Amino acid sequence: MPVTEINHINLRANRDMMHVLRDFYCDIVGLKVGPRTATTSYGFWLYIGDNDVVHLAEYKRDEESGKLAPDLHVNGTYDHVSFTCNDMPAMEAHLSAHQISYTSRTLINGVKQINFKDPAGNGIELNFEEFRSKS
Repeated sequence: MPVTEINHINLRANRDMMHVLRDFYCDIVGLKVGPRTATTSYGFWLYIGDNDVVHLAEYKRDEESGKLAPDLHVNGTYDHVSFTCNDMPAMEAHLSAHQISYTSRTLINGVKQINFKDPAGNGIELNFEEFRSKS
């Protein structure tokens, strides 16, 4: 049973931060809010085309205390999510227009990257393969 693709990433936050993250991933990164299957937590599914790729979910509640449990399923190793993109100059202009600080670099294989953080501090990597050398 080989793994064939990444299905989605899930980010948990309080409700206010979820709305900030939703707006950021839609307005800045370019994802779209779409349908979400029945679930017991509040949240959003964000799409690229027909694929839900980022899930935003409210912190789960501890069964015994009823308090929000922000550390469930989190061990602090998450670094970034990576998206394949096109039109790097347009994205750089878009990020600059929204005053999003970013860095860029070119990999050995010629792929260019833009890296920045979302409002919760999660890393975002955008890969622009149109620059990849064809040799």
